[in-house]
Amino acid sequence: MFTGLTRIDHVGIACHDLEDKIAFYESTFGLVVASREVNEAQGVKEAMLHVADGPSGSSYVQLLEPLGPDTPVGKFLAKRGEGVHHVGYGVDDVAAALEAIGAKHVRLLDERPRHGSMGASIAFLHPKDVGGVLTELVQASEDPL
Repeated sequence: MFTGLTRIDHVGIACHDLEDKIAFYESTFGLVVASREVNEAQGVKEAMLHVADGPSGSSYVQLLEPLGPDTPVGKFLAKRGEGVHHVGYGVDDVAAALEAIGAKHVRLLDERPRHGSMGASIAFLHPKDVGGVLTELVQASEDPL
């Protein structure tokens, strides 16, 4: 059963140089890298930087560098430049969330959950149906990295 959004899990930020942006967020805001991954399926190198812990879980800044210009983040950078790429919201059950949100006529970019950062189950909603914001649903892993 979908009980709603539980928190802002992360804000995804597209960047040209992952190492440069990590250094900026570490030195400017004191954030610490919680994980780094290369996600070939999504065409990105990424880093999750821990922001805070709350009653519903942790929140992060996710930095995304494209693996190439023809990837979704590569195309985003070419069109819009560096900046906010998407917002990820925590949910208790991503499959139930997809079913409930899809029933409200919001288009789903993912019909079923897939692998996300730090072992999470994720799915994306179509930005045109969510106020122009690419929206990610995130069910955190029971055993985060």
